[in-house]
Amino acid sequence: MSAHNHSGASPAVTTATLRSLKGSRPIVVVTAYDAPSGRLADAAGVDVVLVGDSLGMVVLGHDSTLPVTMDDMLRHTAAVSRGVERALVVADMPFLSYQVSRKAAVEHAGRFLAEAGASAVKVEGGATIARTVRKIVDAGIPVMGHVGLTPQSVHALGGYRVQAKEAAAAQQLLDDCRALQDAGAFAVVLECIPAELAEYVTAEIEIPTIGIGAGAGCDGQVQVFHDLLGYGTSRTPKHAQHYAEVGDVIRDAIARYAGDVREGRFPRDEHCTRMDPDALRQFERAREGGGTVAGSD
Repeated sequence: MSAHNHSGASPAVTTATLRSLKGSRPIVVVTAYDAPSGRLADAAGVDVVLVGDSLGMVVLGHDSTLPVTMDDMLRHTAAVSRGVERALVVADMPFLSYQVSRKAAVEHAGRFLAEAGASAVKVEGGATIARTVRKIVDAGIPVMGHVGLTPQSVHALGGYRVQAKEAAAAQQLLDDCRALQDAGAFAVVLECIPAELAEYVTAEIEIPTIGIGAGAGCDGQVQVFHDLLGYGTSRTPKHAQHYAEVGDVIRDAIARYAGDVREGRFPRDEHCTRMDPDALRQFERAREGGGTVAGSD
């Protein structure tokens, strides 16, 4: 159970909850990065709030996830955890926090539960990191896998593009999912792979699959908070849909505020605090006499 407060009327979502949902109903995951977005996603009834290292691009202004640090992820995961009461909070482990050694991987993963209030961590990669996943799971830390387009390996993959389109690569992806399952992962994200392959993998493995750009045949879907809302994104990925244009609302509100300030319409009297008239007269008399008000420094 995570360290955040589960005081809501609905029971808290756990990894067991997600496993029970496979084949029952689709799992809903939203990627969020701070307390307000976590609180809103939780209130909307999502099953999982994923604190993604995509915050590097979405929130911090980087052009990839690679510069994101453990400190970044711990800070943002803790913020999300403070806003979430019911959903399962899963934290992305950032680049080089789990690839260097299995010992370091376990230590870093543990910090997300002990310090940041997460209930689980997510790592990228398949068979090559299966032994690391097993070590983390054996330490009592639930792990979500991530295969297909793995952003931390973007340079090795040759850019952000659909993966596993050829038969051999498709077989490798299936093998990777099986390796993660055997290592104890409770779920796996399938990112940017052909819909037919995602549907096949979903039927073949026992743990839930969470798709992003992988079609409707997965056990669940994950989307980024900002993409869903049209909030501050310069472009919309093919796999995303805007359910609102919050960015337009925010920009227009700030523009109206700027206009009101420049034209003297803000602040108005109701936005101001007034001094007690006697205190004001006392202050003015003291200033006129060149002295100070009694009791002042």
